[in-house]
Amino acid sequence: MNDSSWEAPPRAGYWGPPDQGPGQGATPAGPAYDAQDALFPSETQPMPIVPDVPVSGGDQDDDRGATRMGGPLFRDEPPQEPMPSAPQPAPAAPQKKSAGRDLGAAIGVGVGLGAVIIASLFIVKAVFIGVIAVAVVVGLWELTSRLEERKGIKAPLVPLAVGGAAMVVAGYVRGAEGAWVAMALTALAVLVWRMTEPPEGYLKDVTAGVFAAFYVPFLATFVALMLTADDGPQRVLTFLLLTVVSDTGAYAIGWRFGKHKLAPRISPGKTREGLLGAVTFAMAAGAVCMQFLIDDGTWWQGLLIGFAVAVSATLGDLGESMIKRDLGIKDMGTLLPGHGGIMDRLDSLLPTAPVVWLLLVVFVGSG
Repeated sequence: MNDSSWEAPPRAGYWGPPDQGPGQGATPAGPAYDAQDALFPSETQPMPIVPDVPVSGGDQDDDRGATRMGGPLFRDEPPQEPMPSAPQPAPAAPQKKSAGRDLGAAIGVGVGLGAVIIASLFIVKAVFIGVIAVAVVVGLWELTSRLEERKGIKAPLVPLAVGGAAMVVAGYVRGAEGAWVAMALTALAVLVWRMTEPPEGYLKDVTAGVFAAFYVPFLATFVALMLTADDGPQRVLTFLLLTVVSDTGAYAIGWRFGKHKLAPRISPGKTREGLLGAVTFAMAAGAVCMQFLIDDGTWWQGLLIGFAVAVSATLGDLGESMIKRDLGIKDMGTLLPGHGGIMDRLDSLLPTAPVVWLLLVVFVGSG
């Protein structure tokens, strides 16, 4: 059977019997009409769609809702009951702000460290120097370990640890001159110690080593310098209290009222409101400490020292945040539950120590 044996479909609009359709000679003849087009039209005309129109007047069946579709009356199906909508989930309760750390552990560790520091500070000064040296060595270990793990930088720990502890002791025994000499010798020891290994990476390793020597033990030496004064324990206590109060004020005000980011690319959690809280708390604490703890100190000097502490503590915190962000870590260590590592507690103390030491020398002397 070939294509010519198929009957041509009825022409659109033709409603007669099949034997009278276009296939039986209904197609007009003549050159203006192509038989192929007649048999297989290129464009099929769509059947008109007649919308349902409600019947008006006497044609409308009020009881059954009939509609008229171009002629006779057709009955619609009974109206459907609306589907019950799915129950909407209850709106989630607003989440409370979280501190992000175990506050119980943080408070317990903080109280324990404070007790050790206060006891050693006011009982035997030499013991407090030992506490500083231990903190410096542990901080250097954390810093050099993270540098090697994350960046492949091998800052030599042995000369840093020995030189760092010696730096703190030299600052207490020989003053600022002893601290500078110990710093220079530590840097030289780092350069020599690294020569025992292959030269690849020598420059970055010794650069990191000298940076670590300055950042941790040298800055910590200024705490030992404060301790050498006649009212040394009171000066160190003032330095510690102002730094802790500054951090506490920044945390409390920033957590409760913080909306405007201070440095979102460095530390997204810090806010301008938190900085204002740090300044306010530190200035108030500075006025009290200078008036009642420091010999010959006055309240207005405490206001200035408190302001300087708030700024230096914030910058120190941002500085270590830059280091940790570059290394891709949250904390420098896990030694202190709720706090992270030793370096996570020293970040604001280290840069604040020389600031407080200098202002106290300017206001009341080195005494």
